Amino acid sequence: MSNLYFTDRSNVNLEEVVFNEAVSAQISQFLKEYQFRDVLEKYDLPVVNKMLLYGKTGCGKTMTAKAIAKKLDKKIIIVNLANIVSSKLGETAKNIEGLFKEVNYESAVLFFDEFDSLGQIRDYDNKDNSEMKRVVNAILQLIDHFPKKSILIAATNQIQMIDEALVRRFELKLEFTLPSKAVLDSYYDRLLAKYPSEFTQLERIYDVSFAEAKNHVFKEVKNNIIQAEINKLH
Repeated sequence: MSNLYFTDRSNVNLEEVVFNEAVSAQISQFLKEYQFRDVLEKYDLPVVNKMLLYGKTGCGKTMTAKAIAKKLDKKIIIVNLANIVSSKLGETAKNIEGLFKEVNYESAVLFFDEFDSLGQIRDYDNKDNSEMKRVVNAILQLIDHFPKKSILIAATNQIQMIDEALVRRFELKLEFTLPSKAVLDSYYDRLLAKYPSEFTQLERIYDVSFAEAKNHVFKEVKNNIIQAEINKLH
């Protein structure tokens, strides 16, 4: 199983992750519910512990899962479903069952990355369709019996690929969109604050993800530093 998942105690603070307003409000509500879960459960009120993060690549889904785990002081078990699905197809359901058993032993965040990999099995030839049904049924049962003390987070860039019955099992669905110009400006300011001002001259690009903005900053700042070093040599 070790090649199918890894555990992490990530050092990502929730304050470092930038959200759109809707996602920010939903996460804030989730954390409050979790904080007061004992009281809510006394009144037979369900406390959300399954969330689906979907939307554009590079907009902070994985960082969000890590930051939630850190905020709640839980270990995060990170699973790349593409690895599980591409392992021997007949063993997929068994692999997933093993993971849920592990989470049962301790309070943890189970994070499924590339959750749409489950849907992609349907694109294989017909003999694998019955295996896909077995896998989806296994996950549905395991999600339904997921321990209250743990948290299940799944991330996907292609929500339309995922079986609707699976999507319905997640009480919270957070859509990650490309950040607005104002949000990106704030992100650029924060990234550039660590460098001397003479290296921070760059043209800001918009309509991009946080990951693309960060790569752009790194590239331009490195070029500025290298150019300054070259100028010293002349």
